[in-house]
Amino acid sequence: MASSHPNNVGILAMDIYFPPTCVQQEALEAHDGVGKGKYTIGLGQDCMTFCTEVEDVISMSMTVVSSLLEKYNVDPKKIGRLEVGSETVIDKSKSIKTFLMQVFEDSGNSDIEGVDSTNACYGGTAALFNCVNWVESSSWDGRYGLVVCTDSAVYAEGPARPTGGAAAIAMLIGPDAPVAFESKLRGSHMSHAYDFYKPNLASEYPVVDGKLSQTCYLMALDSCYRVFCEKFKKLERRDFSISDSDYFVFHSPYNKLVQKSFGRLYFNDFMRNPSFVDEVSRPTLAPYASFSDEESYQSRDLEKANQLAARDTYDAKVQPSTLIPKQIGNMYTASLYAAFASLLHNKHDSLVGKRVVMFSYGSGLTATMFSFRIRESQHPFTLSNIVSVMNVSDKLKQRVEFPPEKFVENTKIMEHHYGAKDFVTGEDCKYLLPGTFYLTKVDSLYRRFYSKKDAAAQT
Repeated sequence: MASSHPNNVGILAMDIYFPPTCVQQEALEAHDGVGKGKYTIGLGQDCMTFCTEVEDVISMSMTVVSSLLEKYNVDPKKIGRLEVGSETVIDKSKSIKTFLMQVFEDSGNSDIEGVDSTNACYGGTAALFNCVNWVESSSWDGRYGLVVCTDSAVYAEGPARPTGGAAAIAMLIGPDAPVAFESKLRGSHMSHAYDFYKPNLASEYPVVDGKLSQTCYLMALDSCYRVFCEKFKKLERRDFSISDSDYFVFHSPYNKLVQKSFGRLYFNDFMRNPSFVDEVSRPTLAPYASFSDEESYQSRDLEKANQLAARDTYDAKVQPSTLIPKQIGNMYTASLYAAFASLLHNKHDSLVGKRVVMFSYGSGLTATMFSFRIRESQHPFTLSNIVSVMNVSDKLKQRVEFPPEKFVENTKIMEHHYGAKDFVTGEDCKYLLPGTFYLTKVDSLYRRFYSKKDAAAQT
């Protein structure tokens, strides 16, 4: 009897939305009075996108979901599960998913499973796994899954503020996908840490221990990589090394951490078997072979040596995934998938047959390393069509640059509106493109109301 299980379950289609308003990191450096290059070289960031008072995680989600359904000509009735990953709290009880059901009202489809997943930047990955597991399970009813990752990353005035950003990504999940999960290759690390958290419900701003957060990220990366390699060996009966994957994609709070992280994987390979790394780089790493884990996390010299040793491999296997995160900033749950979207944008015509390893991290802490295989697929679910629909280059070009003073002014407006009721937004939608949803008001009962900008509404 033929198996009824669907094959090659994964991402059929993607779309991305980010606000058209942004500020250049170089301009922020000058405004904040920090050393030239602190944000651009020190953090590795170029630009930062942010929401104005007419946009939030709900409006961004509605925009990207309606866009994906329309551009891929997907019947809303064919969505059977909708999962949202976000850490931007709009309501302590009502899920973002329920707001998104407005997109499905006209179709009459209310039979859609799933709610929100929350744990810092990891919620999008949890939502993705839920949808993939559903399609692969006996509960699957033959319809598509839909995953939405949506966040607005904002910080109080200070050194963390330049690591903000905002975006929403939608991914359609089903069988025979061009981006197929290697389901057995998955290594996770979960533990308790206070590296970044949001205990003050009256404020949108997190409490951040930057040094601890970086250590937690690298520690989780080590742990996930070790488990991933063990599972690979069990399945393939040979060792895994960086050479076994064509590309690596990382959650990107800021690009410098991505550079450090890949260097760390390179060092891990060296420690497991020096022959896994380039012969020329071995003498660079050898002096650090006797370091304990704790010493290795704190050593700036090792960090620099790793990045130097891995530089050429980084340029080939990681750099193509860094475009959107460097231009938009930290998108929390959307960050990893925006990085993957960057890889598709840059390399879609040569990806078929390739393996892509993904690393997802959420503070507090949760992390998973997993992998995709890129396959030939049928229109409209092809890599070239995904890239065409996302239209990344044009979206980046169409943004409007705000001077830092206007960015700070906007931040104060957003602070004032956070958790507030009984207000109408300025409804200044001149920067929004047609088809974009936007917030119009929050009434005296905290109910939020949205409209969609049409082609005639160029105000």
